[in-house]
Order: sequence, then structure tokens, then C-alpha cells
Amino acid sequence: MKVLLSLLFLFSLPLSAQVEWLSWEEAMTRHASDPKPVLVDVYTDWCGWCKQMDKKVFADKKIASFISEHFYAVKLDAEQTEDIIYDGHTFSYDPTAGRRGVHALAVALLDGRMSYPSVVYLDENRNRITISPGFKPAERYIHELRYVQEKHWESMSYQDYMDQLSK
Repeated sequence: MKVLLSLLFLFSLPLSAQVEWLSWEEAMTRHASDPKPVLVDVYTDWCGWCKQMDKKVFADKKIASFISEHFYAVKLDAEQTEDIIYDGHTFSYDPTAGRRGVHALAVALLDGRMSYPSVVYLDENRNRITISPGFKPAERYIHELRYVQEKHWESMSYQDYMDQLSK
């Protein structure tokens, strides 16, 4: 009986929402058939704040649901060694760049400002909207996601958007 009750309890718990993280290639393939904005989380394995973003922000149910509904989400290790082919160009790892080496796609997306974590947003045409460096708590990050998804960036700065929200 205890086992049955335990199983019923487990199955009655809501499933936690999770971000569906895609590779760059998977996101671009999906984007080709169903365009929507792309969120690229540029991180490194050694970055403590990157781990906090994963644990405290991207794991938040509200954040994860919003991202999964409105974006293609890509995790891009800025130090990965595998090549990425994008629009006929091969982006490779450069072991001589930076202290530990860096991937050329990360450099291109971040305009060479290698700060982790950084989130890069691309619009439906794969044009960069903005680069957002640093850790942000979930309660603040949801505003950034809405700013991008609702296309407020077309008519106002993020600061103006936040000022408007606080009125």
C-alpha cells in the first residue's frame, strides 16, 4: 500500500518544465522550416556564473516554458573543439585565442567580447538583436525574454522598456 501511495504521489507531481537545448545545427534546421527567434547561451565549463544561470534561471519553470514556447535555444560552449558549419562557412576552435582557446562562432556572436555567461538573441532572419552578458536572476530575466520576444527592441532600448514597466 505504501508503495502504491508513493507511486501515486510521484505521478501527481507536475512535470518540471525544461528548456529544450539544441545544437547550433539542430536550431538552424528547425529555424529553416519554422522561423522564430534564437537564444544562444554562450558558456564555458569552468564558468561559475554559467552554472548558476543553468541552476537558478534556465531551470525556473516560468523561464523554461517561455523559452521553449518562443525561441530555439542553443547552448554553445565557447571552448568546444568541434567545427560548426553555418551558411557555408566553417567555424573552428582556435587553441591560440584567449587563455584556453575559443571557438570562432562564439567570437563572431559576441563580437570578440568574451564574457561568460552571455546570451545572444537572433531574430527570425537570424540577424543579431542583442548580446546580453552576465548573470540575471529569473525574476529579472523574464523581462529580457519578453523584451526580445515581443519585439520591443524595434522601438525602444531595454532600459526604456524596463522604465516603462516600473511606471
